[in-house]
Amino acid sequence: MDPHSERSILFYCIICQFIFVQSLMVAKAKEELEQEILVKEEEKQKYLAEKAPPLNTSSLSLAQLQDLCRELHEKVDVVDEERYDIEAKVMLNTREIKDLNIKVLDLRGKFKRPNLRRVRVSADAILRSLLGSKHKVSMDLRANLKSVKKEDTEKKRPVEDSDWRKNVEAMSGMEGRKKMFDAAKGPAQ
Repeated sequence: MDPHSERSILFYCIICQFIFVQSLMVAKAKEELEQEILVKEEEKQKYLAEKAPPLNTSSLSLAQLQDLCRELHEKVDVVDEERYDIEAKVMLNTREIKDLNIKVLDLRGKFKRPNLRRVRVSADAILRSLLGSKHKVSMDLRANLKSVKKEDTEKKRPVEDSDWRKNVEAMSGMEGRKKMFDAAKGPAQ
């Protein structure tokens, strides 16, 4: 048999085993999650039965109902106080966490990061690194570029090699400005 085909068969078997084990893990996690939900629901029902027993108010007199209302009102006050205390602790902890995060960011900022160097890599080297050394692909990006002739750009712009100091005296005063005005007006006509 071909060694490449043996490798591919072995690789396929390993992947199949991995998928099988992964599916077993997902099924087990799903079962545990369902069991955990049931346990939490049972604990919730037990807690509610213990803390808030069902009330039977049909056989109570007016005085007993008032006493029951006062008792329930006191319990509500106690629970509100506990809730307020817990909220205060949570706010304190979140403020402390924010302060610690700010300190961590400040400490990170004190370290100097090194400057990154630009690395020139050819397209062939990028392809070799992506495809591996087996593939002999060469890519000439410059072959697809449009060629530009330098002669065209030189013809568009007239070359003036004259010295600017020669024309300073000739162009000074009103006569020089008139000459410039006439020169600019002349080629346009």
